Amino acid sequence: MGQQEHELEGLVKHGASATVSEATAPVDTTEISNMVSPPGSKTPPSNPVKRTLFFPASHGTRSESQPVDPDTLAKALKDYDDAGRRRERTPGTSPSRKRQRVYGDRFIPNREGQDLHSTYNLLHEDGCPSTPSRARRRTPHGELHFQRTEEANQMYSRVLRSELFGNTVPQADLDTLSPDPLLNFSTTVHDPTRSHTPPAHPASGLPPASITPSTPHKNLFNYISPGQPTPSKTPRTQHGPNLNVRSELYSVSPICYDTQRILETPRKQPRYVNKVPYKVLDAPELQDDFYLNLVDWGSSNVLGVGLGNSVYMWNSQTGRVTKLCELKDDTVTSVSWIQRGTHLSIGTSKGLVQIWDAENCRRLRTMIGHTNRVGALAWNDHILTSGSRDRLIFHRDVRSPDQYLRRLSGHKQEVCGLKWNTEDGQLASGGNDNKLIVWDKLNETPLYRFSEHTAAVKAIAWSPHQHHLLASGGGTADRTIKFWNTSTGSMIKEIDTGSQVCNLGWSKNSDEIISTHGYSQHQIVIWKYPRMEQIVSLTGHTYRVLYLAMSPDGQMIVTGAGDETLRFWKIFNKRSGRDRGREGSRLAEWGTIR
Repeated sequence: MGQQEHELEGLVKHGASATVSEATAPVDTTEISNMVSPPGSKTPPSNPVKRTLFFPASHGTRSESQPVDPDTLAKALKDYDDAGRRRERTPGTSPSRKRQRVYGDRFIPNREGQDLHSTYNLLHEDGCPSTPSRARRRTPHGELHFQRTEEANQMYSRVLRSELFGNTVPQADLDTLSPDPLLNFSTTVHDPTRSHTPPAHPASGLPPASITPSTPHKNLFNYISPGQPTPSKTPRTQHGPNLNVRSELYSVSPICYDTQRILETPRKQPRYVNKVPYKVLDAPELQDDFYLNLVDWGSSNVLGVGLGNSVYMWNSQTGRVTKLCELKDDTVTSVSWIQRGTHLSIGTSKGLVQIWDAENCRRLRTMIGHTNRVGALAWNDHILTSGSRDRLIFHRDVRSPDQYLRRLSGHKQEVCGLKWNTEDGQLASGGNDNKLIVWDKLNETPLYRFSEHTAAVKAIAWSPHQHHLLASGGGTADRTIKFWNTSTGSMIKEIDTGSQVCNLGWSKNSDEIISTHGYSQHQIVIWKYPRMEQIVSLTGHTYRVLYLAMSPDGQMIVTGAGDETLRFWKIFNKRSGRDRGREGSRLAEWGTIR
C-alpha cells in the first residue's frame, strides 16, 4: 500500500500540473472519477465524502509529463473503487457494535384533553388497568414476603396518586380528612391560602377585604388552573398578613401533607407463623378415611387418637403416651372429649358408643342404637350426640339409663360431621348427601336445611366470637368454605379454596379460622375473617389432612393424615393471663378435682 500511495501522489501532482499547463484545452467530463479517502488515512474526508480527482484529457499534448504506466493506473483505480464500494455496501449481517440511539434529556407529557376522573374509574384498587394485556399470576397471600411486597406496592400507589392528583381523585382506602381543630385549617392539598382569593364572609371583627391595605404578591410565578381569575392583590388584616403557617406554600418537605399523613400512618405488620411443626409423632394405623373423626384434644390437655382398634392418649405436658383401650373384633371410627372433665366417648364400626373414664382407664358405659359405624360424635354438657352411616342422629343423656332421648332423621346418606353450639343451643350436622342441617336444641324437626354445597360436608365449625355464625366446608367436588347466619338462615360469604376441605376450626384468641385440605394440595391454611385473606399456608403432610384438633389454650393445633403422622403446629399467641395460674398445679395434668 505504501508504494501505491506514492504512485498515486505522483499521479495526482502530475495530473494537476498537466491541468494547469493545459488550461485552455477542453476537458472530457466522462473521465472524471470520484475517489474516496483511502481506508488507512487518518484525516476524515470533507463533505462531500468522495474526493474528486481530475486527470488530464486523453487527447491533450503530454510533452512535459512522464508517461503513465497503464497497468499501475488501472490497478490503483480498481483499488480505490473497491474501497469505496466496501464502504457503501450494505452489510448482510448485523454489525457487532450497535449504534447508540440518542434521546433527549427532557420529556414533557401533554395531558390536555384527558379526563382523569374517567381514567381513575377504569383502575383497580391497586392502580392496575382493569383490562391488562397479559394475564397476571396471582401471588399467594400466605407468604410473608409476598404480603410485604403487596403492602409496599399499595403504599406506593397511594403516595403516587396523592402527589399527582391530590384530592381531585379520591383514595379508595383513605378516610375523609378532617381539619385541625387547633389551627383551624384543612390538611387537604387545596389550601385556602393558595387560591389567593379573599373569603366571601370575613371573620367577625375584621374589616372587609376591600378596605384593607394590600401589597402585590411576592411570588413571581404562580400556577393557576384554567378559568380561575388571577388576583393581583393579597388580602391583609389590620394586624398583619393573614398567613397560614401550615400551608403548602411554606412547607419545606418535598411531599404534600396528605402524603406525609399516609407515610406516617402506623401499619400493622403481618403476623409471623412458623411453618415447621414443633413436634411430629408417628401414628401407625391412622386410617385415611374422609368420613371418620379420630383425633380430639380435651380440656385436660390430653390428646386422644384412634389407631386401628385401639385408643391412645398423649399428655402434652409430660409427653407420656397411655393406651386407653383395645377393642375386640371392632375398630375405632371416632373419638370425642367431653367439654370439661376426663370422659372420652368412642364410636366403633359396629355402631356402638362407649364412654371411658380416661383418668382411671375404665369403661363406664356402652350404648347401642346405630346399625352401622359411628363416624361423628359431639358433646353438649351431659348430652352426647352421635351420627352414623345408617343416616341417623341420636341424642343421648349419659345420666339416663335410656339408650337415647331423640332420634333425628334428616340426612339421606352417612352423617360425617357434628358440632354443637353450646351457647346458642344449636346443632349442625353434615352428611355425604351434600346437606348441611341446623337443629334447634333437641327438636326432631330441622331448623334450616342448606343445599348449596355440591360435595360431602364434614368440616363444620361454630364461631366462638359471634353468635349464630357457622362455617362449613365441602369435599372434592365443592372445595368452598361457606359462612351462615343461623338466626336468619342466610349465607353470609363463600370462598373457593381450590382443594377438598376436610376440617375447620375457629381460633379461640382471634378472628381467624383454620382449614385443612385434601385433594390435591394437602395443606393447612390460616384465614383472616371476615376478609378471608390467607395469613399462612402450612405444608408437610403427604396425604390428605383429614384430622384437626386445637389445644385448650388455643395456641397449638394438631393435624393428622393418612401418612400416619401427627404434626403439632404453634399457630396463635397466648390468651390473657387468666388461665396461667393452673399450669404449675398438680391437678393440671387432668384438670379436675376428685
